[in-house]
Amino acid sequence: MTTLEAIIIAIVEGLTEFLPISSTGHMIVTERLLGVESTDFTKLFTVGIQLGAILAVIVLYWKKFVAPLKTGNWQFYFKFFIAVVPALLLGFIFSDKIDALLESALTVAITMIAGGIVLLFIDQFFRKETVTTDEQISYPKALIIGLWQCVAMIPGVSRSAASIIGGMQQQLTRKLAAEFSFFLAVPTMAAATGYKLLKGYHTLSSGDLKLFAIGNAVAFVVAVLAIKFFIGFLQKHGFRLFGYYRIIAGIILLILIGTGVIRG
Repeated sequence: MTTLEAIIIAIVEGLTEFLPISSTGHMIVTERLLGVESTDFTKLFTVGIQLGAILAVIVLYWKKFVAPLKTGNWQFYFKFFIAVVPALLLGFIFSDKIDALLESALTVAITMIAGGIVLLFIDQFFRKETVTTDEQISYPKALIIGLWQCVAMIPGVSRSAASIIGGMQQQLTRKLAAEFSFFLAVPTMAAATGYKLLKGYHTLSSGDLKLFAIGNAVAFVVAVLAIKFFIGFLQKHGFRLFGYYRIIAGIILLILIGTGVIRG
């Protein structure tokens, strides 16, 4: 992997991590289009640059994360712990199978289209928005949202989309569902990234570490911009445009696979 390839993949990660269009799916396709060889390092890089995206959430919502420490309202953290447990357990148990799915562009294409169809109608499905603040999110609601997030272990589903849909199904407003998804990403992605890095850090060269540093820096800057855009766009326009995008992208990917441009 060259420095330019690392920067391009990191831009894709930053743009797509918090949008409901699947960052993993986009990075898999980007790597195939760039001709990046699938190695242990590229798999590690794909997961490792999520640290930059995590930092973007912490920086943008710093007051939200720090406020409970000042007020002693530990429920804020307990809810995230409960919501993240399902993904941590299933991610640990099915780690090898998830890695195998990361090789499949066909899986990404199918889930992109299926997820796009869902997003076309999600605003109509969940019109009843009664939960408007973090305090109103109960422990059972947090757990159910966490279970929804587990669906995103399938490449192309989108962790953001799954957890936002889960939030709206639990009657959270679109804005609160998106923000809860962002917050939930921090422990979920930190755990997944930390686990992968602990398993593979000993194989990294100084050149690999340089690519990690560049990738995370780029992913951080782009993710900050993407989060700010998404919240504003979501409040005004909803999910329909993202649904159309996913369907079109999935169809294009199927064509590329069918014509042999990308290996399925």
